[in-house]
Amino acid sequence: MRVFVAGATGAVGRRLVPRLVRAGHFVIGLTRTPSKAGLLRELGAEPVVADALDEKSIRAAVVAGRPDVIVHELTDLKGASDLRKFDRGFASSNRLRTTGTDHLLAGARDCGVKRIVAQSFCGWPYARVGGTVKSEDDPLDPNPPAQMRRTLDAIRYLERAVTTSAAPEGVVLRYGAFYGPDTGMCDPALIEQIRRRRVPLIGGGGAWWSFLHVDDAAEATALALEHGHGVYNIVDDDPAPVRDWLPTTAAMLGAKPPLRLPTWVARLAAGEHLVAMMTQSRAGSNVKARRELNWRPRHPSWRRGFAESVQREAKPVTYALT
Repeated sequence: MRVFVAGATGAVGRRLVPRLVRAGHFVIGLTRTPSKAGLLRELGAEPVVADALDEKSIRAAVVAGRPDVIVHELTDLKGASDLRKFDRGFASSNRLRTTGTDHLLAGARDCGVKRIVAQSFCGWPYARVGGTVKSEDDPLDPNPPAQMRRTLDAIRYLERAVTTSAAPEGVVLRYGAFYGPDTGMCDPALIEQIRRRRVPLIGGGGAWWSFLHVDDAAEATALALEHGHGVYNIVDDDPAPVRDWLPTTAAMLGAKPPLRLPTWVARLAAGEHLVAMMTQSRAGSNVKARRELNWRPRHPSWRRGFAESVQREAKPVTYALT
């Protein structure tokens, strides 16, 4: 197949492109940064440089690529590390979830693309009531904290636009919080914050989180090119409450247990949205993805994945003498 990967140099794209090439697919990799075209060639893709928010250029890129399938991995996470200003940090990604999705779908319809696979997120978007682990049939949060509303609106928009599309047929993958080299939970900056006890345990730490190794995200995405329909939680087998994963991660780093912060203090210092993420969020179940995509995470638990990342970080760097 001819596969157009939008966001081909992102965390998932860099792992997805070589996997697709090895499977015999012809991959067109989209980047908005000309200097990254060389990386895409090294990964085995045919690079195309265009801005996903420029309707004319993105539609032209899709039509020229003549893909059978589009994979939508577009994000822009610069500035998203400061979760105190949540919607502001995700504003660029939200435009890609709305306007960028519209442009990709328009290009897909112009040239008869059969299928589009788009990334979403599993975790805090679920309603903060009922069970701690949610299925795809469970509702998203009807009343999210104010700082998260625009981001959840953008997620809803993407999911609705993709899953209600008849041509192309759409599949949405709700990824868990990424771990793996230099991503999400294993980002050096976050690891350092945990090591320095700058990520507190808020209240009872009762929120549940789902995690996902980025290589497993790529594998599930590759499977979704030909299988499934609708929405899937793509998460590992081991959802965990904050009161479990945060102290466990600190112990892996050889750090002291995280400081404890009352919810009322955290609400004043960081905002209602961060309190919700650490005390009320729900995790996701991967039962549907296992059944319908025949997907099995090679990293079934974040416990081992985090430990392996910590071990990699701790290894001394050696230099060859020449």
